[in-house]
Amino acid sequence: MADSAIDPLFLSFQAAVAGRYSLDRELGRGGMGVVYLARDVRLDRHVAIKLLPPSLAAHQDLRERFIREARTAGRLSHPYIVPIHSVDEAGEFVFYVMAYVDGETVAERVAARGPMPSHEVTRILREVSWALAYAHAQGVIHRDVKPANILLERCSGRAMVTDFGIARLVQTGGQTAVGEVLGTPEYMSPEQAAAEPMDGRSDLYALGIVGFFALTGTLPFTAPTVQGVLVQHLTKPAPLVSAVARGTTAQLSGAIDRCLQKDPAARFQNGEALADALAPSLEKRTEVPVAIRVFTDRRRMVALVLPLSFSVPALATLVGHAAKSGFTVMSALGALGLVSVALLVPTAVLIARMRSLLRHGYGPEDVAAGIDVSYERRREEFLFNFGPEQSRREQVFRLASIVGITVAGGAAIAAIAGVSAKVLVPIGVMGGYFGFLGTIISKKMGRLRKGSGSLLSRFWSGAPGRMLAKVASYKLGRRAVAANRATELAIAMSAEAIYESFPKETRQSLGDVPGVLRALEAQARAARARVAELDVALVEAQRESSVAASSARKDSLVTDLQQEREKAESRLSQIVTALENLRLDLLRLHAGAGNAEGITRDILAATALGEEADRLLAGAREVEETLKTP
Repeated sequence: MADSAIDPLFLSFQAAVAGRYSLDRELGRGGMGVVYLARDVRLDRHVAIKLLPPSLAAHQDLRERFIREARTAGRLSHPYIVPIHSVDEAGEFVFYVMAYVDGETVAERVAARGPMPSHEVTRILREVSWALAYAHAQGVIHRDVKPANILLERCSGRAMVTDFGIARLVQTGGQTAVGEVLGTPEYMSPEQAAAEPMDGRSDLYALGIVGFFALTGTLPFTAPTVQGVLVQHLTKPAPLVSAVARGTTAQLSGAIDRCLQKDPAARFQNGEALADALAPSLEKRTEVPVAIRVFTDRRRMVALVLPLSFSVPALATLVGHAAKSGFTVMSALGALGLVSVALLVPTAVLIARMRSLLRHGYGPEDVAAGIDVSYERRREEFLFNFGPEQSRREQVFRLASIVGITVAGGAAIAAIAGVSAKVLVPIGVMGGYFGFLGTIISKKMGRLRKGSGSLLSRFWSGAPGRMLAKVASYKLGRRAVAANRATELAIAMSAEAIYESFPKETRQSLGDVPGVLRALEAQARAARARVAELDVALVEAQRESSVAASSARKDSLVTDLQQEREKAESRLSQIVTALENLRLDLLRLHAGAGNAEGITRDILAATALGEEADRLLAGAREVEETLKTP
């Protein structure tokens, strides 16, 4: 803000909009305007204001174009497009007001942290494809799709397209003069570079370059001059993504390569087609909110056990000294103090971190879900590095655990038998410590290899996690609402909060409502994941069916998969409805308009529904296994 405060344009514009908007700072500048972060005084919210500089606004044609394009973009309403609230004028100034998205652009993300992983690029391209498909259906071409115009929302990672500043309605040909080139040279389609008529496929070409840049951190076409770049767009084939960004999925690299075809007819014909092509390469994983990622960061988790790690050698030394000089009350108190510090310090830190997480609107269920996602990613990496068989590293840690526990046991037996305790006790403590660590690591590697799930996830989703969250929420005050959790989890958490607000006697009369809610939420989550799995299986099956010699059998299996997917979607809807009914009955009871009998009926219906859902998911897996059979 300090730089903006001495900017004459900032000062004069602030004077012109005083009382309506309070400018904070400049967010960025482009060819057609300056963007400021401001606060809408009347609505008391942050907004972004794009101002056409007065030097440009003085030209009537530019002023009219700016207003026209802002009004065009203002008609667009889509989850992946930054909404425009209003278009306005104040004296010599003309500007439009849009929603402020707290986050960073794709360009800033790549500049700060380098090329992005394939699954992130896939998700971003799909979301932008949907946004462009919607805009094209409204007759609007963006014409300046580039990393700087794609925002990544900080809390959710959602991609949002902004700056339709040079967009134009398709049917208003003639607003741009023949031969006039608008856009960013590095991201122009061949037809845009040649100032020829274009349609939505031009935006898809630019989006292909965005994907290329996000994956590699480089551009497919570069030259010292603008003319040199444009010539390459017109004449030079784009490098294959697979040759530049190794490890990219075939679907993602193939989709980007197709976007970068010179002939518009060879590209995807619309945004929906591009999004569908990317679906198989979209990894079956949930994006974890940043607050959960920070909380479950493995380095922070390791830091929690450091007091325990440091206390073990100290405890061994203390016990050895006591064994040599004789056990006293002071030595016992010292040992108790060390153990207390080793346990209480990590617990206090964990409660403080959970308190911060609760304040942001998340709870232990979100932590468990985030750990599950992290577990799946680590398991994928583990299997890539070590394979499905027991690795040598796992065998070494298992041997270390056996040796450590044997040493600890032998030292304890020898000490009891009367052998010098001053040496054996510290050895036994250290042996037990390293045996414990070896056991933990080898068991963890075994769980990753077998896919048996994370114990930490079970901790947070179970009674210990809920108890810790309850302690952390003491006198917490107002909490935010996390909007980016799954629908079933949001409903279950809301219903459980209502249940917990009842007196103890009422809760006891209602039965195990939390257990039913958690079971329904888990079943809905499984059904949702199954729908996603079937989507991928369907794409693969349809591709095989189109090329297989005996396609009749394949076609039949594709039909079976489609039917199973419809059943899974229907069951997901039924489970979420059961969750919602239970929440509504709890609300009615809380308001004095309901009774416990209605909740009991909901619980019985939910139990039967859950059993049927389990049978459905098992049947769907049998169909997919049949599909895989040669």
